Amino acid sequence: MLVPLPRDGTHSPAVPGTGRGRSGYRGTVTFSLEGLRRWPDVEAPDLVATDAADRLLLDESAAARTGAGDGELVVIGDGYGALTLGAASDGGRGIRVHQDPLTGERALAANAERFGLGDAFVSLPLSPELVRGARVVLMRLPRSLDALRDIARLIAAHAAPDVVVFAGGRVKHMTLAMNDVLRESFARLDVTHARQKSRVLVARGPHDGRDPAPVRVTHDGIVVCAFGGAFAGASIDIGTRFLLEQLPPLPDGSAIDLACGTGVVATALALRHPSLHVLACDQSAAAVASARATTEANGVADRVEVVRDDMLGAQPDASATFIALNPPFHSGSAVHEGIAPRMFAEAARVLRQGGELWAVWNSGLHYRPALERAVGPTRQVARNAKFTVTASTRR
Repeated sequence: MLVPLPRDGTHSPAVPGTGRGRSGYRGTVTFSLEGLRRWPDVEAPDLVATDAADRLLLDESAAARTGAGDGELVVIGDGYGALTLGAASDGGRGIRVHQDPLTGERALAANAERFGLGDAFVSLPLSPELVRGARVVLMRLPRSLDALRDIARLIAAHAAPDVVVFAGGRVKHMTLAMNDVLRESFARLDVTHARQKSRVLVARGPHDGRDPAPVRVTHDGIVVCAFGGAFAGASIDIGTRFLLEQLPPLPDGSAIDLACGTGVVATALALRHPSLHVLACDQSAAAVASARATTEANGVADRVEVVRDDMLGAQPDASATFIALNPPFHSGSAVHEGIAPRMFAEAARVLRQGGELWAVWNSGLHYRPALERAVGPTRQVARNAKFTVTASTRR
């Protein structure tokens, strides 16, 4: 029996006729991968909470996990809890977990609550504490080679000498360059047979480890800092460049850089307006770490607050007068049209009447009607061969 999660974020209702489970509410549901949900991330029939790569990782690592003691298993890059809760359902405890997106972290917590496995793991930043002394690591391969390099070096620096890393993914998202990156930090790399278009790389013999550090590159007077996995790395993507060229002068007060990435827009606003305070937010842990480093490198960290948040969830209604946004259009590895409209609606909630949302978007996505519906009257500020910048005024 599966107990559905309500969309308001409250706990699931009690299961009639059962006792109180480990999670603290009545009922403990038998774990199944098929019962996982993506909530609070985007949910749609074509978006899944688990896939064949998760199943293959759990199968390939089963024997190694049996030999690992409590606290010796680490999971990195778990989408919505399949690896963590699959290992917990096999008896794993003290599992240390890192997920870059906050929505994934919250989905894991919500799924664990439903299945009564909330006491089996702890979520941690990508830091030495995450991997120190680990003997088994389960990892979904990130698509960014820089992110993979940061993770591999961190494991090599702080895990146990006999650590075994199981790094898996869908074959269509894997490249031979991933093997080369892992070989930089591990003496032995084995490749499993493919199954259901998925494969696992098994790394042993850690060496030459080091802690992650951001790459620093200067563009047009702005020092951009990027940890592995941050969107666009230490460059400034062309959409953000186009938005920066169009942003208006702002009065003293405050502004928000929503989906801030490496913090380029927030930093530029702070540099242009010495009396402006900026909130920069992103759900990606790598983005938040990068944005903090960027603001520090440019001397504006005292006026730019960088937070990890699911959109603007921590901000009160009608509290902002200006929001800048370069919206993502990927949910994990999937392109989905529902992400940006959710961000438009969230911006509308936080804007005061008369406040403005300035957004840049790929012109082929035709977001203007969605902006009109969610925020209010929308005018085109600029358009080039690829991107459109619009300003929407809150009704």
